[in-house]
Amino acid sequence: MDTLQDVVIGKGDLDKKGVYANRDFKKDEVVIQYHLTSLTEEEFQKLPDIEKMFTHVHWGTINLYSVPERYVNHSDTPNTYQDLIKRCDIALRDIKKGEMITGDATKDDIS
Repeated sequence: MDTLQDVVIGKGDLDKKGVYANRDFKKDEVVIQYHLTSLTEEEFQKLPDIEKMFTHVHWGTINLYSVPERYVNHSDTPNTYQDLIKRCDIALRDIKKGEMITGDATKDDIS
C-alpha cells in the first residue's frame, strides 16, 4: 500500500498539520504504515526541538516518526489504533474519504 496516495496532509494540530483519508477505509484495514527511524540518545539530543516532538519510545528504543504518520492528531475518540508490532495505524471503524485520521497519543510510548 502506498500510504501517501491513501492519505493526504492538511490542517491540524501537529506543527499545524494533520492527516486525512484520501479514500474510504474499512474497519481493521491498515491506514498508515510507519517508516520509523531508530535513534540513539546522542542522535535524539542533536535533533532540532521541532523534530523531537515527532519521537516516541517503543520498548526502550527512541523512534523518529516520518511523514505522514508524524501528523496523526490525538483524539479522545480516535478512528485508528497503533499496532507497534506491525508498525502501522489500523482503522477502529470505517473511515470516510476526507475524514481526519486520529489516534490516541497517550499510547505512543511503550516501555
